[in-house]
Amino acid sequence: MPAHRELVREIQACGVGPGALAFWWLGQQGFIVKAGPRVIALDLFLSPLPGRQVPPLVAPEELAGLDLICGSHDHADHIDRSAWPALAAASPAARFVVPELLRPALARDLGLDPARFLGLDDGVTAEFGGVRVTGIAAAHERLSPDPRTGRHPFLGFVVEANGCALYHAGDTCLYEGLETKLRRWRFDAAFLPINGRDARRLAAGCLGNLTYQEAVDLAGALRPRLVVPAHYDMFADNAGDVQAFVDYLRVKYPDVPARVCVPGEVVRLPAAPAKTSIFPLPSAGRAL
Repeated sequence: MPAHRELVREIQACGVGPGALAFWWLGQQGFIVKAGPRVIALDLFLSPLPGRQVPPLVAPEELAGLDLICGSHDHADHIDRSAWPALAAASPAARFVVPELLRPALARDLGLDPARFLGLDDGVTAEFGGVRVTGIAAAHERLSPDPRTGRHPFLGFVVEANGCALYHAGDTCLYEGLETKLRRWRFDAAFLPINGRDARRLAAGCLGNLTYQEAVDLAGALRPRLVVPAHYDMFADNAGDVQAFVDYLRVKYPDVPARVCVPGEVVRLPAAPAKTSIFPLPSAGRAL
């Protein structure tokens, strides 16, 4: 698999036509997405912390050419504070997209120009360079809005660019109203966590996410052109069963395609046929 500067060169050289996407999974919930000329980083986890089972595929100082760097919440595997100053230096024109509740402290603590930050909250949209990003409240074990401001510390992101829409769920469980919010869009891709939750992990301070069954049902409700399971690979004590996800999806929603990614491997999603209905017509089950 390509890594380090070879991976960066591949991303920079990758051509993406109108209505298409290309993306690279870097482990955990971290993705780099190319939509036309724009390059969007989502929840990159690049620090070599102890216990990682997937080593960092690229150093932050190597990642030149990013347009947006999105962090869904302030956990090290989603907003990698150790890596962000180097990312800022490597891509000096990039903007950082974060929950508004966290934006002032992140800019101050990381020593970055506050003008480089775009703050989002549930239902709030920011635009930069032809890319629209909308915040979707995430229930990381539970919804936990700030009692003073009502703003959310955990978000997912809807990214619209190059005629496409994708949903990056961040870390979330299902909650009442989530599907209704997301039905505004017809998604080309959805990146969903599948590592689940239980009493042992919660007692140890590890906040939970969708089970693989819940992720399958969310994919079945949204009917993206491609669903990608994530957040199952990085730590042995917080894993998920990706084969169980694939098997359950195949049986329950055979018309929803899935892709199990290899870290660092490019996935290309071509332009969709003309969109004529809310959901695509059922077709034979397939895996891209």
